[in-house]
Amino acid sequence: MSDRPVLTPPARSLGDELRAAAREAPDRVFLRMPGTELRYGDLDRLSDTLAGALDERGVARGDRVSLMLPNCLEFVVIWFALAKLGAVMAPVNTAFRGAALRDAIDLVQSRWLFVHASLAEQWQPLLPQLASVKERVLVGGVVPGVEALAYAQLIEAPAPPPPAVDVAPSDLCLLLYTSGTTGRSKAAMHSHRFVLSQADGVVAGLALRSDDVLYCPYPLYHLDAAVMTVAPALRLRAVAAIGERFSVSRYWDEVRTLGATVFDFMGATLTMLWKQAPGPRDREHRARLGWGVPLPAWAPEFEARFGCRLVELYGSTEVGGIIYTPQDRPRRTGSCGVIGPLWQAELQDAEGFAVPTGGVGELVVRPRAPDAIMRGYWAMHEATLEAFRQQWFHTGDLMRQDADGFFYFVGRNRDVVRRRGENISAAEVEMGLETHPEVLESAVYGVPSEMTEDEVMACVVRRPGSTLDAHALAAHAAQQMARFMVPRYIRFADSLPKTPTDKVEKFRLIEQGITPDTWDREHSPSP
Repeated sequence: MSDRPVLTPPARSLGDELRAAAREAPDRVFLRMPGTELRYGDLDRLSDTLAGALDERGVARGDRVSLMLPNCLEFVVIWFALAKLGAVMAPVNTAFRGAALRDAIDLVQSRWLFVHASLAEQWQPLLPQLASVKERVLVGGVVPGVEALAYAQLIEAPAPPPPAVDVAPSDLCLLLYTSGTTGRSKAAMHSHRFVLSQADGVVAGLALRSDDVLYCPYPLYHLDAAVMTVAPALRLRAVAAIGERFSVSRYWDEVRTLGATVFDFMGATLTMLWKQAPGPRDREHRARLGWGVPLPAWAPEFEARFGCRLVELYGSTEVGGIIYTPQDRPRRTGSCGVIGPLWQAELQDAEGFAVPTGGVGELVVRPRAPDAIMRGYWAMHEATLEAFRQQWFHTGDLMRQDADGFFYFVGRNRDVVRRRGENISAAEVEMGLETHPEVLESAVYGVPSEMTEDEVMACVVRRPGSTLDAHALAAHAAQQMARFMVPRYIRFADSLPKTPTDKVEKFRLIEQGITPDTWDREHSPSP
């Protein structure tokens, strides 16, 4: 809506923002995790120490540094240390393994790699294959046979003060991986200004306060935790409470323990919480607001039971959170809200023309201020040009819009399955399945889940005479890809439906859905 004011993007870098917060509120808690916390002053000092140690060892402005860490305080210390040096953090999904992990690190040509001892089974076999990595830092323990610097050594040894690097708000500070339809993970380029602008958008869109405790149980390598939880807390001088991982049985206990007032949900996780048996402690917490997507039809019943408000929004790794439900207006059923002031949005048909009000079209986005969306995909110029064709970023998501500017999510136009908060490239799963010598070809797609998002289903054509069964294929898939990518449903077929130009007609498979001969990983006993 063009008559809305445009927010002034922050003119600081992440490092400068942390330094300012440490001066203003050095003893205020910034980061809180189960059993531990860091104050603003502590994080500023620790990140200074690490920045000095890394600078002494050659980490410089513009360098990409890969991280493979679970949620931990060290993750955030490393991010801010790199930000103070003008270096770029590239955190990889901790479920990655094999070729996907190698390709993600090689893509951004990281010379430094921070890894966690608990994930050694995944990264240790790949160390000889990583083309650019020269220095390794080990967090969380010792791994026999691995030569690496110890994180504790860097953070505890005397080090010179960090250099006075003139880091600009437009400099890159973060590469977030997102799965596309080409089968290879892409790294979205985000600047310091993007991160802090997003933080301001979250604060405004959710009407957050400086006394809030923002809780996120999802990984720090995702937008939700790093950009939409840690960064807003920094801007407010509030508390970012990061869980180790989502657990339905521990969720509300963690909310209570961490003192959360605002929490983040995804459709599947909200459903899991809702399906727990009601108990006397359902309202025994401080949480007043939950935000996420999608908002189910039973949201009012959830609000009544748990005594907090739920709001829907829309965002992605590439554009961040851009559509919010107004806090001062009644909720419109099915709507994710209105576009924020830093962005311009339109719904377009397949030829790039705007659809009429009420019509369904692909959501396309333009920034109304510098760095309000991603800069592009690292080292993938063709993918960047395709995404930004006709001077709009094409989200691949189908929506409709009412006369008052409220958007309503309809579906996805991309070959991506959304499962429990993860965007899964169908092509990447297909390539993993087809590494099995008895698989001729496969088609992967999403089918409805009881958890409100999708489950991954594969229709597989075996080689003639093959006796490969679904159990064996799923076990093979688990060795080739992240656990969340392994299909829940597998169906074998003699052939796949195709167009005259030999493209698989996935819509026909989606229409067939889960057939009686479909194998279900969650309800099939192991052989």
